[in-house]
Amino acid sequence: MRVIAGSARRLLLESPSEGVRPTTDRTKETLFNMIQSRVYHAKVLDIFSGSGALGIEALSRGADQCVFNDNNNRSIEIIKKNLNHTKLIEKAKIIKYDYVNALDSLSKSKERFDIIFLDPPYNHGYESVAVQKIDELKLLNENGLIVVESSIDTQLNDKEWSHLIVKREKAYRTNKFTFIEYKKGEIE
Repeated sequence: MRVIAGSARRLLLESPSEGVRPTTDRTKETLFNMIQSRVYHAKVLDIFSGSGALGIEALSRGADQCVFNDNNNRSIEIIKKNLNHTKLIEKAKIIKYDYVNALDSLSKSKERFDIIFLDPPYNHGYESVAVQKIDELKLLNENGLIVVESSIDTQLNDKEWSHLIVKREKAYRTNKFTFIEYKKGEIE
């Protein structure tokens, strides 16, 4: 696994050996080609960070800041190691919570994000709960984007959300990206 583009291009990233399903380089490259215009100067949240690969890719491509969250001690160690290796640690904040408490904590700190990456363990329903919580807490900036990586079978129902809507899906053989934004005129 490596950084695809930007200031840390071609640098290899470490990944935890257990409990993490890293986004493949090819899939990551496709994703960032789709969202590149939103990345520069963005404030990013990588809520199920694992190795930190998605947030690190965003920082390498010009995002101003990324908050990395994971609830696994080994993942936190690897995220720090990867950020130091890529020399992007100064643009990073690392927190360790389960995802619900992380979102609550960020809300209490009045944090809002331009891009939020959700790449939780597949087939546990974490995606729906996390998006609902992001919607309730208004953690997304007005023109922000939530990118959910999930199994191909996961269905996100935007009728469950007050202010957010599924704008697009990009499916692969076993997984897909779902792009979620505010409905027009829905942000205060």
